[in-house]
Amino acid sequence: MLHLDSPIPARSWLPVLLLCTSLLTGCSLPAQNLTESFALSPESARATRLGQALAADVAAHPGQSGIHALSDPHAAFAARVLLARTAERTLDVQYYIWHGDMTGTLLLEELHAAADRGVRVRLLLDDNGTAGLDTELAALALHPQIEVRLFNPFIVRKPKWLGYITDFSRANRRMHNKSFTADNQATIIGGRNIGDEYFGATEGILFADLDVLSVGPIVGQVSTDFDRYWSSGSVYPVEQVLPAVSAQNLDQLSQAAALVEVSADAAKYVAAVSRSGFSRRLLAGDLPLEWAVTRMVTDDPAKGLGKAEPEGLLTHQLGQILEQPRSAVALVSPYFVPTAAGVDAFTDLTDQGIDVRILTNSLDATDVAAVHAGYAKRRRDLLKGGVQLFEMRRLSPHLERNESAGPFGSSGSSLHAKTFAVDGERVFVGSFNFDPRSMHLNTELGFVIDSPALAQAVHQAFDSVIPDNAYEVQLDNDDRLYWIERIGTREVRHDREPNTGLLKRSGIWLMSILPIEWLL
Repeated sequence: MLHLDSPIPARSWLPVLLLCTSLLTGCSLPAQNLTESFALSPESARATRLGQALAADVAAHPGQSGIHALSDPHAAFAARVLLARTAERTLDVQYYIWHGDMTGTLLLEELHAAADRGVRVRLLLDDNGTAGLDTELAALALHPQIEVRLFNPFIVRKPKWLGYITDFSRANRRMHNKSFTADNQATIIGGRNIGDEYFGATEGILFADLDVLSVGPIVGQVSTDFDRYWSSGSVYPVEQVLPAVSAQNLDQLSQAAALVEVSADAAKYVAAVSRSGFSRRLLAGDLPLEWAVTRMVTDDPAKGLGKAEPEGLLTHQLGQILEQPRSAVALVSPYFVPTAAGVDAFTDLTDQGIDVRILTNSLDATDVAAVHAGYAKRRRDLLKGGVQLFEMRRLSPHLERNESAGPFGSSGSSLHAKTFAVDGERVFVGSFNFDPRSMHLNTELGFVIDSPALAQAVHQAFDSVIPDNAYEVQLDNDDRLYWIERIGTREVRHDREPNTGLLKRSGIWLMSILPIEWLL
């Protein structure tokens, strides 16, 4: 990087800088060239093995969808593998981040193998989270049964961050949705991206995360939403964006996956797939399902260009569905930036006698310090308003941020699940964080599930599991913050943010006074 105090004379580097700026400014996206395709029709979907296996249960629960929670990371990985292997006609897959690591490589090869069986595969990825995968994605797109498209792609591939300089208003808007749908009959949605840390495969990163597998009428809504994104104004086929590759690169993907599969590190994941009864039980109608009225909430993909109408936003839909809480709200969000308006909303609830409890990442556990700064500046007001705050402790001593997540996080924190429960009756599961970025910039997807069993499990976690794994933040008589850490039967009080140094805390304070809250 050149600096003003560079020893190189200004007359030497200034023309180069001007030339680079001119070249970057000239880079622009090509005209869209999208071929039309749609989700498998309901009639064709019902004729698949999945459709036939689920038909009786779906008919026995009119107006409801079957929900199966996937909180265990190994089970969540196995469910995706086995769903890909079960598919006969179509796989529609949409993610914010897809790493080229062990689990990412194995799952790419599962899509490839499905295509070899004749399954049509549509893979839609946000380009902010595809670092290092240009060759693999371009190779997959050579397969006659696979299409790969990128949401808000970067023209300059290395380094991608240059795109934020040349086209910030577009590049700052990302597709945060996550879904994995087979034969328009079963779908997995939730908080997990694709990568080792999301499936508990790394030594240094461990997420508390949550997905749900769903069957029934909600799947058709997810497929319709996928079609909207697939043909939206922000989406480009990889052939228009990525450098061309040869068919040999597709063979290399299979070879790389074969090597990964026999590695010692992959053993527990291969074992999880082999011993899982997921697909067998799903096809036998024996998988435990919670049948409940389930509603999808999603952003209009036009949000990716800043053109969505207010009624097309997930936040608007959530407000219409959730109604007014009567007794309790329990919220889990790794990136929680309530803003002044959020503080007022939560305080209004507590003023009405509603119990509000919130879990987010501690400073020690978060991977995005700026987001923590946006939360920390509101912390005292939330506590004074009667909100209970818990901050997840670092779950691994070797926590590190995965830089392929880009500047907006979603990789490297202890807590990654995004869920909340209302009155022990309804629960939200999805990709939505309670922060300005989810509200105004990123697109999001989730379910509101009318299930007392699932909702009460979230509430009960605040009485049992969460206090044992998080700091409870409180105020003393002088309105000073302190943190309670529970270790067995002991309570340890911290008068400063636990496990952080003065330099880190000072940096948080400095960021908290900067006018960046709208970006967080």
